[in-house]
Amino acid sequence: MPADGGKREKATFSAVFKRLSQSRINEIQTEVQRRVKAAEAGEDVRGSISDVSLADEILLGWEDVTDGDGEAVPFSKGAKAQLLEVPMLASAIIEAYFESLVEQKRKN
Repeated sequence: MPADGGKREKATFSAVFKRLSQSRINEIQTEVQRRVKAAEAGEDVRGSISDVSLADEILLGWEDVTDGDGEAVPFSKGAKAQLLEVPMLASAIIEAYFESLVEQKRKN
């Protein structure tokens, strides 16, 4: 997470993810690849799926999320919306989701 002074601060929690169909995963991967290519070419990437909307779609719950006082934050739509406002967190959630798919495949 971004911290004061341009530094980064590590934070962890356990996420509960939605099981997406393979066709939806393929759609997301195609869209992400399109966004990367467009961004690299200096093209507009508006209208594509955002990290926040994708993280909102896949995040169904959590454990070990705490507030600034160390108090547990129960999962709710409102709390999730606030959490997804933390800069770069939606991207980290998406990355963890796809890593969990790879780990799941290795275990099978």
